[in-house]
Amino acid sequence: MSSSIITVENLSKRYVIGHQRSKGDGLRHAIEDAVRNPLQWLRSCLPSSISHLPSTREEFWALNDVSFEVKPGEVLGIIGRNGAGKSTLLKILSRITEPTSGRITIDGRVASLLEVGTGFHPELTGRENIFLNGAILGMSRVEIKRKFDEIVAFSEVEKFLDTPVKRYSSGMYVRLAFAVAAHLEPEILIVDEVLAVGDAQFQKKCMGKMDEVAKKQGRTVLFVSHNMGAVANICTSGLLMEQGKKAFHGPISQTVDAYLTSSAGVTGERVWPDNSYAASKRIRLRSVRVVQSGEMKSTVSLDRPVSLEVTFDTLVPDLEISVHFHLIHPSAGVILSTANFPSATLGRDVWAGRLWHQGTFVSRCTLPANFLNEGTYFINVAIMLSARETEVFVGEALQFSTQDTGGMRREYTGHWIGVVRPKFDWETEKIASY
Repeated sequence: MSSSIITVENLSKRYVIGHQRSKGDGLRHAIEDAVRNPLQWLRSCLPSSISHLPSTREEFWALNDVSFEVKPGEVLGIIGRNGAGKSTLLKILSRITEPTSGRITIDGRVASLLEVGTGFHPELTGRENIFLNGAILGMSRVEIKRKFDEIVAFSEVEKFLDTPVKRYSSGMYVRLAFAVAAHLEPEILIVDEVLAVGDAQFQKKCMGKMDEVAKKQGRTVLFVSHNMGAVANICTSGLLMEQGKKAFHGPISQTVDAYLTSSAGVTGERVWPDNSYAASKRIRLRSVRVVQSGEMKSTVSLDRPVSLEVTFDTLVPDLEISVHFHLIHPSAGVILSTANFPSATLGRDVWAGRLWHQGTFVSRCTLPANFLNEGTYFINVAIMLSARETEVFVGEALQFSTQDTGGMRREYTGHWIGVVRPKFDWETEKIASY
């Protein structure tokens, strides 16, 4: 236990959500309430100080019995879907929010960057806020002055250093806040998704600084992000949060895989159990699946191949058919179409000449690694007769998401434009000297 810089034991945070009708709903609603629920109506008429009747309240556990340890010099990536409890955990570790139960032991100074402007006084200038933040961290004025020029150069806000920060843009806020947090030598640096506000070049600079802080200076970093590429490249270990609980804690590669495998109720498969839909007299769809590394997934990694599978029945013999997938991006429409034409993909056990036997089949299309961009995609499925007549068609039969886990884009963790981003081979040669 003593070798850990952060120890979290059975940490829980509960919020109480009250439910009540807003005031001013009118006389008609008041009469309805009095008739339908007289006790609740009576309670609403009494002052809260003397009302002892049951109230309508809902408990929400943002964190529930979370325990883990962080070693000195460790870079911990905290990942999970929205509402998993990541930000609540960081606020408690930063002493912004008190836990409901549990214990935290922190051995060192903590600098936090949780949201734009955290720790800044809006009426003070950038220069004054640098000294204020340093004082909060327990640094002397001499120590802050020693780091001052480095902070200003990194933040790129020298021109506005004597301007009140309330006039800063969100990007300027983040640049200065990160520069202060990273350069004033805390033992522990906590960074939330706030870096997404910055431009791509500054994001890259921040990632490099966090890497330097951890590897060269031996300080501890806790980093929350939905950018799996950044997490995989920067972090050494990972903590996966799901619905307020610790779902996995281990090496970062295993944590990212666990995040991609977890699907919060979505299995990466759509099934039609009977003939009531997705069927004709000759063809019936059974299922559509997204498969990666042998598992159905609703979120897939970009740096590995992903297969789209459709299972279907041919209800009569001697059909000349082809199976089609349309890959759709929400903003760009259909970005590609592909089909399993017999001459290229089918064996003799499937078809005789160009005619399919009767039976149940699985057709599989594999998209190569390093092809799609990050985002959400939909799949249309069509089975056609003689490559001209549509026999069965299901629009948006399945949805899946893609994530960059860092294996493809180590040199840049910002946003890549476009709906596809294939990794091509490049060559550069020197043709002249000057």
